[in-house]
Amino acid sequence: MSEPRSAPTIGQLVLSRQLRGLRERAGMTRDQAAKLLHVTVATIRRMESAEVALKIPYLQVLLPAYGVEPAGVTSFLEITEEANRPGWWQRFHDVLPGWFSGYVSLEEAAKTIRTYEPHFVPGVLQTEEYTREILRTGAVGQFDPERIERHVALRKQRQALLTRENPPTYWAVIDETVLLRPVGSAALMRDQIGRLLELSELPNVTLQMAELSAGHHPGTYTSFVLFRFDVPEVPDIVYVEYLTGALYLDQAAEVAEYKEAMDRMVAHAESAKRTRQILTDLYKQL
Repeated sequence: MSEPRSAPTIGQLVLSRQLRGLRERAGMTRDQAAKLLHVTVATIRRMESAEVALKIPYLQVLLPAYGVEPAGVTSFLEITEEANRPGWWQRFHDVLPGWFSGYVSLEEAAKTIRTYEPHFVPGVLQTEEYTREILRTGAVGQFDPERIERHVALRKQRQALLTRENPPTYWAVIDETVLLRPVGSAALMRDQIGRLLELSELPNVTLQMAELSAGHHPGTYTSFVLFRFDVPEVPDIVYVEYLTGALYLDQAAEVAEYKEAMDRMVAHAESAKRTRQILTDLYKQL
């Protein structure tokens, strides 16, 4: 039986959906596909939902049975081998919870990332010292210095997506309380605000602040992230984190609710230009 992974790559998500589509177009049921491989129906379901990696020997049986021509089989197998290569984040398996590895995989592959954060500066916008401080003082359980540094290294690696070639569009709405609640020293907060000002100058980054004086808004309840991808096989996905895990929502009705909330917050929050002025004023005050 195929071994489960903590999180599929975007390539694996795409291929698993394509495999399901090929089976359905061939008019075959999961039960019939399972009999071809001498496996359980559950194994076929897991393959088609990217819960397990696609095995080349299985594909060599299924694809011809689904009516795929030899050249198409060869191409599918080559793409599968590429997609099955571990993502860079798997090097941090010692500190990366299984429920968050999915987030890093989605973040790496997304075309657009929209996020609302009422508690902390979003991870990809944090300075190293800010990251160290929130891990040292805010983590549940005790993080030893070595473990903290591994988390810092992971977060720094994630931040590279903002300045890589063909970076995603990153749009963050940050609650004013994020910057009013001090994390560490005034100097640490000053450096963090300076980092936000620096990143807000990137053409693919938009920052907006939701000021307290503006009152209640649709995202007051919790932080969340909206991912959009450049491949039709993968739907928009919403990530919602809680203390010991996370939810990944991809049902159209649920995602639509979060999209509407985000759109209303964007209209409610200060403009990017006004946000830069607020950040500049805070920077000078510190």
